Amino acid sequence: MPGAPGTGGGVAAAERGATGIADRVIAKIAAQAAKEAIDAPPEGGTAPRATVTVHRDSARVRVVLELGYPSDIGRQCGGVRRHVARRVRALAGMDVPEVAVRVERLHPVAADGTARGRVR
Repeated sequence: MPGAPGTGGGVAAAERGATGIADRVIAKIAAQAAKEAIDAPPEGGTAPRATVTVHRDSARVRVVLELGYPSDIGRQCGGVRRHVARRVRALAGMDVPEVAVRVERLHPVAADGTARGRVR
């Protein structure tokens, strides 16, 4: 019934208001998704960081991370791109046309999976 209390006066729900999600919230979602996507975070490495640019219902994401070496860097970066796009879409309802991944540092890993450092 138009104009009835609690119905919004006959105006469709999508036309009554808007929901905004801050860029920093999308960046947190993206950083957490990147952390979930990498094989094993390198010992002594920092957690992935993300920055985003949001325009309407679309988010362009940039992720900076550190990886263990040797590893298949291309495969891991591709996995990060796919997982970040999927999680942002699922949790924030935004399209993610671009996820740029930058590997900032490689951490040497021994054959047994432990981190290697300098030996004196």
